[in-house]
Amino acid sequence: MASKLEQCVLDLFKIGVVKFGDFTLKSGMKSPIYFDLRMIISFPKLMETVGELMWEARPRNDYDLICGVAYTGLPIATVISTKQDLPMLIRRKEAKGYGTKKLVEGNYAEGQSCLMIEDVIVSGSSVFDTAETLKDLELDVKDAVVFLDREQGGAANLKSMGINVKSVINMTEMMAILLKFNSITQKVSDSVIDFVKKNIASSLKKKVESDGIMDRLKCTFESRESTTVQPVSRKLFNIMSAKQSNLCVAADVTKSAELLSLAEKVGPYICLLKTHIDILSDFSTEVVEELKNIAVKHNFLIFEDRKFGDIGNTVATQYSGGPFNIVDWADLVTVHGLPGDGVIKGLGSCASGQPRGCIIVSQMSSSGTLTSDEYIKGCCKMAEENAHFVIGFVAQSNISKDPRFIVFTPGVQSGCTSDVLGQQYVTPRAAVLERGADVVIVGRGITKSDDPCSAAKHYKEEAFKAYQERITS
Repeated sequence: MASKLEQCVLDLFKIGVVKFGDFTLKSGMKSPIYFDLRMIISFPKLMETVGELMWEARPRNDYDLICGVAYTGLPIATVISTKQDLPMLIRRKEAKGYGTKKLVEGNYAEGQSCLMIEDVIVSGSSVFDTAETLKDLELDVKDAVVFLDREQGGAANLKSMGINVKSVINMTEMMAILLKFNSITQKVSDSVIDFVKKNIASSLKKKVESDGIMDRLKCTFESRESTTVQPVSRKLFNIMSAKQSNLCVAADVTKSAELLSLAEKVGPYICLLKTHIDILSDFSTEVVEELKNIAVKHNFLIFEDRKFGDIGNTVATQYSGGPFNIVDWADLVTVHGLPGDGVIKGLGSCASGQPRGCIIVSQMSSSGTLTSDEYIKGCCKMAEENAHFVIGFVAQSNISKDPRFIVFTPGVQSGCTSDVLGQQYVTPRAAVLERGADVVIVGRGITKSDDPCSAAKHYKEEAFKAYQERITS
């Protein structure tokens, strides 16, 4: 005797929702299976069963609203709304060009909790876009229910951004049911399971990434904010626009008092403060709490230049454990690309909904660096496949035109070309206009200055002026 879920899967297969063959997905990926739940609108009883199963899978009981993710999530949400007497919202794909021009239709109030309903999840982009729109309306949006999880990283992507996803069934479980009732052969099941194992990661993407992608160098920081769903990227773009600053100060000091004093002095002029927390001889949790307070006061982000470069399990422990507990206070960290994207996944697994991100070190400013073209291309590929956590690159050249990714260029200093240990310097203007930097990283040019405030103000103005020249030329 089939259970309710098993019978639902068998019925979906019978009406052609589950198809096997050779399919090209929206992402361009080739898949041996296609799941098209849109067909259930012609089968009311089956649609009701799907709605019941999804409602049973909800993370909690106390929601004020429900919102279907366009388009297939809409009829399912409607069924649930009617059955449970729960008010529903509709989030359009695009705002109307007439009338009220609303993107969200329905009756709601600030602070109400809303459950999102989606048919199938791959990368999680549609759910995230819907969540961001609802959050803009001051709604409490933390949970989503999907019918099928294709097991391609979508749930993990959304979890790293604070959205809890519950699925009725995943791809592996669906294959087991179809195989159990002899609806498919073992060979078909094996081909799908093999596909799942080889394609377990996907990145959140928006329309701008597909056709005719914008050139990063010609885009304003304001316009680039809308190209990404990465929360730290969006916040940084917003800060750079609001403060008219693309300056990051490298606070390579060894005393906590020096760090806090420097942060207070340069805070009004920077978008980021870069730390090496492990060189503080008197580190304490109190110092990072005070640093966070200063960052909020002056509206800048904290960037710990940890350069994680080990396997995922190890970096996860380094990130969220030990004396520094970096995940708790640093908005951004650096990683090396050499270990592969396991290092990114390891860090991402620790974020637990906190807005965090990483920067891949693809090129360095020291002489004799061993980074090759092949390594740089590999870093770019990793960023594209993990755009839910990667916000950009440490680089010395224009390695990416993608407007989602921010290029950070270290080794910036006026009036100096190198030091005795092989550090190579360029001016703010050269970094932005010749090397393609979005953010210039200045260390000793400010920290060793007699007047760090004036020096920071000078570098801020020079770097932002070069950026304005770049986008208007």
